[in-house]
This record gives sequence, structure tokens and C-alpha cells, in this order.
Amino acid sequence: MTYENSQGEAAVTTTRKRRGWVAILLALFASPFFSMLYLGRWRRGLVYLALTVLSLVGAVCLAAMGLWPRRVEWSVLSIVVSIAGAVDAYRIVDRNQSFSAPWYSRWYGLLGVFLAFVSLTLSVRVIVEPFRIPSGAMIPTLLVGDFILVNKFTYGVRLPITRVKVFSVSDPKRGDVMVFRYPEKPSVDYIKRVVGLPGDEIIYRDKRLIINGAPVPTELQPDYQSMDDRNAVRLQGFTEWLGERPHVILINPDVPPVQLIGVREFPHRRNCVHSELGFTCKVPADHYFVMGDNRDSSSDSRYWGFVPVDNLVGRAFMIWWNEEQPGRVGLSIR
Repeated sequence: MTYENSQGEAAVTTTRKRRGWVAILLALFASPFFSMLYLGRWRRGLVYLALTVLSLVGAVCLAAMGLWPRRVEWSVLSIVVSIAGAVDAYRIVDRNQSFSAPWYSRWYGLLGVFLAFVSLTLSVRVIVEPFRIPSGAMIPTLLVGDFILVNKFTYGVRLPITRVKVFSVSDPKRGDVMVFRYPEKPSVDYIKRVVGLPGDEIIYRDKRLIINGAPVPTELQPDYQSMDDRNAVRLQGFTEWLGERPHVILINPDVPPVQLIGVREFPHRRNCVHSELGFTCKVPADHYFVMGDNRDSSSDSRYWGFVPVDNLVGRAFMIWWNEEQPGRVGLSIR
């Protein structure tokens, strides 16, 4: 088609038909944002993008206040936004069978925007990554089913997949809740609390920690009831201070400090002496000693050894979802 520009000169622009089924599929299975770009409505697309983000944030906030219905998927509001976007897209196509197609509505424009989103997502994953807690080794700090966020920037930036460190930021501190690659199977991520730093002498006797000759302060807390093989188990609770970071640990008085049958051979095994009363370990350079807060239900450095610095992933800092207990959403991890 032709039209006259502001100088009265004839100009030509192409008109393209938009397929309704494409717009609807983009809205339902990608995002109404991409559907609106396809239809040449970028401002409308930004509105839908904002609504999608607000729907997710709103669900998390309601869950944190205990107002989100249990067993209702947190993404349900964003699904409603997608359905509304699909209906809106169909109405737009029905009213306008052809239009002057801007670059972002054509296949290469949509592909470029999509790749930009993917690049942004990967960039965020370099710094922050979500994990799910599969076991009770960190109870009561972390419960089974907690979804947590881990700051991978804390211990240095690493490239995705290869995990090659680009540069260092800081070293782990005593008391950090740390995610790392399990030394015996690096493809598996573990989460424990940092107890010993390189060069530390760790003594654990009578269920109490001694670090470099100084007993770690503890304070008795109310008992904690847990489930073990479907049976209720009453555990002793203690507040423990590693530096200035208090956290609660659980002790089962009926279980020995170390179950010797579970102690395996591991690198630098000669640095440790185990007995029925506990153990003494000297943490080698570039390694860390970790333990679970649920002390007698945790597979940790007592049994399989030290965590090499190359296995560090990041520091856990927040619970972002728990389907069974939505009130835990937004809790900081310390």
C-alpha cells in the first residue's frame, strides 16, 4: 500500500496478516508479551509483562503472609494473565487483519527478543540459583520441601556448566549455610553449615564442638519433635554460636556423636581421629569442614571428609517457596 509522508512524497510500506492461532499459542505457551510483539503492540506487551511479574510476586507475598491457599500452584495467577492475553490477542487479530509490521513483530525480531531473554536468564543463574531441600539434615533451619535461593556470587563467579572460576569475591565464613558439590559424587549438590575453615582444629565430643581449643557457646532450647521412619522422635534443641551467627541445632541423645560404621576413607583421612566419643580433625588448606544442623541425622564431613574449595557453589540466603508451609516464604537463612 502507499501513503503520503509529511513532505507529501509517496512512500511504500508492507502490510502483513497476523495469524490468530500463532498469537494465541504465543500467549499461552510463551508469554502474552511475545504475543503482543507479534501483533505489533509493544506497549500492550509491556503491560502484560508487568502483570505477569506482579502475579508471581503477589503470590509469593501472599504466601509469606500465610494468605495463599495450600496446595494451590503459585503460578496460577500468571496462568490467568496468559489466558487473558490469549483472548485479547484473538480480539486484536479479529479486528485488524493486516497492519504495517514493525521489525520486532517479524520472526527475526521475535527470535532476537527471545534470545535476549535467554541471555538475561543465564546471566542471573550465574549469580543466583534455586535449589530444593530433599532431606532433613538441616532441620530446623531448612525443612524438607523448602525451595531456597543460593548466591553463587558470594564465593566467586564461575562459568555455567564448566564451573570454572572467573574471579574470587570472598571466602566462606564459619556459620555459612553453604551449597557445594558432594566430593564423592560432584554431580550432586549438598547443603550443610560451615564449621571449620582451612587450618582449624575441630573437636566434637559429647555432642559439643570445640574449635581451635575454644568451646562453641550453646544455649538450651525447647525440645523439638521430628518424624523418623514414621515414628515421633523428641530431639534436644540448642542455640549454637559460630562467631556472631546464632542458629539452632538438634541433638538425639540416644545416638553416638559419630557412628563409626559410617566413616569412610576420604582424602586427608590422616588428619582425623575418630572414636566412639567423637572425633578430632585438622582442616587442610583449601578445604572446609561442614555439618548438618540436625546433627545426628546428617551425612557430613564426619563421614566422608572435607569439601575442596573447587567444589563450592554458593551461600544459601532465602527460602522462596514451600508448598506445605507457605508461611516460610521469604525467610532469610542464617
